[in-house]
Amino acid sequence: MAVSKAEVLAPAGSPESLIAGVRAGADAVYLGASRFSARAGAKNFSFQELQKAVSYCHARGVKVYLAVNTLMLDGELPEALKLVEDVCALPVDAVLVQDMGLAGELLSRAPKLRLHASTQTGVHTIAGAEALYHAGFKRVVLARELSLKEISDIHRECPIELEIFVHGALCMSVSGQCYFSSVFGSRSGNRGLCAQPCRLPFSAPGGTGHDLSLRDLSLIPLIGELERAGAASLKIEGRMKRPEYVASAVRACRLSADGKVVPAELSNSLHAVFSRSGFTHGYADGKLGREMFGVRTRQDVTAASGNVLKRLRGIYASEPQRIPTDFSFEAIAGQPARLSVSDGTGTSVHVTGNVPETAVRHATDVARCEEQLRKTGGTPFYARNITCKVGPGLTISASELNRMRREALAKLESARAERPKVPFNGQKYVPPKPYHAGQFHLRARFCSCRLPEAAKKCELVYVPISSSPKQLSEFIKSGFNIAVEIPRGLFGLEKDVLNLLKKAKSAGVNDAWAGNLDSAAIALKAGFRVHGGFSLNITNTEALMWYRKLGLTDSELSFELKLSQAEHIGGSMKRGVIVYGRLPLMLCRNCPAANSPKGCLHCKKPPEITDRRNVPFPVMCSGTCSEVLNSVPLYLADRLSDVKNQDFGLMRFSTESTQEAENILNEYFLALGGAFVSTPKGGTFTRGLCYRGFE
Repeated sequence: MAVSKAEVLAPAGSPESLIAGVRAGADAVYLGASRFSARAGAKNFSFQELQKAVSYCHARGVKVYLAVNTLMLDGELPEALKLVEDVCALPVDAVLVQDMGLAGELLSRAPKLRLHASTQTGVHTIAGAEALYHAGFKRVVLARELSLKEISDIHRECPIELEIFVHGALCMSVSGQCYFSSVFGSRSGNRGLCAQPCRLPFSAPGGTGHDLSLRDLSLIPLIGELERAGAASLKIEGRMKRPEYVASAVRACRLSADGKVVPAELSNSLHAVFSRSGFTHGYADGKLGREMFGVRTRQDVTAASGNVLKRLRGIYASEPQRIPTDFSFEAIAGQPARLSVSDGTGTSVHVTGNVPETAVRHATDVARCEEQLRKTGGTPFYARNITCKVGPGLTISASELNRMRREALAKLESARAERPKVPFNGQKYVPPKPYHAGQFHLRARFCSCRLPEAAKKCELVYVPISSSPKQLSEFIKSGFNIAVEIPRGLFGLEKDVLNLLKKAKSAGVNDAWAGNLDSAAIALKAGFRVHGGFSLNITNTEALMWYRKLGLTDSELSFELKLSQAEHIGGSMKRGVIVYGRLPLMLCRNCPAANSPKGCLHCKKPPEITDRRNVPFPVMCSGTCSEVLNSVPLYLADRLSDVKNQDFGLMRFSTESTQEAENILNEYFLALGGAFVSTPKGGTFTRGLCYRGFE
């Protein structure tokens, strides 16, 4: 089977970087507007700059993708919809989204608009990709943690386009599943404001001392393999980086994608302009471990010398002439001169000049006309074919020929930039009706199969999907309302999870917890009642309703919301919030606790990583990933009355003993019954984001 050539997709955090990427050879660029971009710290583009950027790119045959890929609050959806309506008039070639509420609105209002699912959706299975495809998405940016084989498996089973990161920063956490910055500073990565606490010292036993900091990714040598695996787009990370970086990364990717050798000097310059202790192939070859970790050292910073930057600026200093054009010039006595220019793709323009004069000494010949028309420097065009017809005894000045050429090429550039608008239903957004919750219940989640008696009073009890059918059956007989929890990290586990769900069903379990689109799609396919988790990142009413239409029974809301924001989420699906537990801060395929020279230690109890102040953070296995948990649990038993308009509260037990869980459950049931519960002493708890929320 022939391998399709993938596009090279450049980051454009500013107009300067956009020009650098296009001139270096990008097929497409992605950029953000002044709001709702997952790189809020980039310069980004005003609407006027967007207009210019789209015209500039389209004239040169380059596509433009607008990133509107942050989570939205209810009050922000109208502004986001207006932004997309405006860019549909330019138009951009696609819009990149994370928030399923916004996606649902766009799929309804602009069905001809191409929607790309951001890597912030965390999709990494066939089931997740299929769910996006059937919803109406045309492309998904897959999680960075996938291997080449896993990418190929998704491509083989699902027709959705696959966009793959090939160069740039690697987050320790699966994208969209990191809450570190949010919990510790209210700067949410899901809102484009990540403060990168992972780059600070966090130490695992026997680790590097920076055990949450990965080297930068570079799959440029593997681009051919990525194309064979099904990559439709080769994405370069870097909207926060300088134009020189963009130019060098794009040029290296362009050469590799074209089957050419990347010169050593360019590779060295790319390393010098930005890296963290060099590059890694990341997860592509299926290898994890210590060699993937690195930090930005003093040597990395000083490597980007003035000479290196000057050399890289040379890549985009002038306009490359890549677009072939055909010229047809005609000068006949008594008629205005006429010049036609076409680009060979159906776009052509015509300009007229002065009436040629009768030659006094030397008549203008065809060779002279061709010489002037061929001077296309400073434009994106070059002359492929030139035909000239000049009547005998006529003269046309060089200045007139130059003027006509410049005018024709300017008209051609403008004509190439024009695209039909994408139809958009701009009807005023009407928020869904307010929600009125029923009786409030408690649910509990356990990561082991030792359940306290008090959990029998819970509406649902989530236990690991790996629990044996015998255990599940015994739990049910003992009076526990059992549901199984599907791990959030499902890399390579899709078939195993389906088999485990079948076994759970045979034991009498009909409910499953799903923390991402992948697991939700798998559980729905298996015929389970699906209860959404916090990590679906539901922060607005439309997102909740999108998951209801997908088939979910109910869902937790994002713990990044304040309680007062969660209270006012509307719609018609039951919802709840986390009311107890160590909040998961990261979902990592490369376990930080396995970062010793010995690798995975097969821990019998949860290991810990420590920060600069020696504060410990537990690490727990979850599927093919690990979760970094907060150092202290969220506690709301003494403030349970602040949890309003919710159908349930979830208690997440992780490091607690069975007796500790029993005691905590009893405290919450006392509070639920209206009894006074005192505040824990000693600073051993947190209120999370319940009162401060995220930016």
